[in-house]
Amino acid sequence: MGTPPLATGGRPRPAPAARSAAPSEARLAFKDSAGVGLGFLPLGLAFGALVTQSGLPWWWAALSAAVVFGGSFEFLLIGMVVAAVPLAAIALSAFMVNVRHVFYALSFPLDRVIGRLGKAYSTFAMCDEAYALTTGEGARSWSGRRILWLQLLLHVYWAGSSTVGALLGSRILASVTGLDFALTALFTVLALDAVRDLRGDLPTPALALLSALAARLLFPGQMLPAAFTLFTTALLARHLTSRRKSSHA
Repeated sequence: MGTPPLATGGRPRPAPAARSAAPSEARLAFKDSAGVGLGFLPLGLAFGALVTQSGLPWWWAALSAAVVFGGSFEFLLIGMVVAAVPLAAIALSAFMVNVRHVFYALSFPLDRVIGRLGKAYSTFAMCDEAYALTTGEGARSWSGRRILWLQLLLHVYWAGSSTVGALLGSRILASVTGLDFALTALFTVLALDAVRDLRGDLPTPALALLSALAARLLFPGQMLPAAFTLFTTALLARHLTSRRKSSHA
């Protein structure tokens, strides 16, 4: 090895610091979000096209995707805006559709996110897909920066594809088929990944399925809130039962 180069005055010049071979948090988050981003693409295109088809200006899709970022609620919001539904009814509908996020907060790793601004944005951008990706077995070692990058990328995917869909308008709906199944396919894949992370804990998806079936039979007009209520009650009962068994052991 050669001697380090001399700086002015005859003193050795410090060697340049070696760059870390580890990938950056943003690059890791991009890899984590790429699959879901592909799922967001047809959904956003369909949403943007639906906005212009409903008579709203194209920028309405971009503004809704950036500010509301409510996924399924945004599709519902289009009809409400066109029909001039009162704000109180819109607020109630938003609460009913997104009340599931209250339960997400119980296990979402918000404690890893640093700073008030970061926590505020992470809370705002906590969509279904971000929750599914950050609460899995492989995400337990993720840092707060990686989680924030993941949520930001998902936000960009949705806002960008919605804007493109609104600009292209009716051309998308006339030339592409299967957009209506994209949301179902995306959630099916996320559900399969979650089941694999359970590592044999099959009672959890079984409880979810039984809760949905019971809500469909007993409360067909209010299936979604009824299913969430039954599932939450079943999880709490199972948790209390397991705690009692462990305390008596």
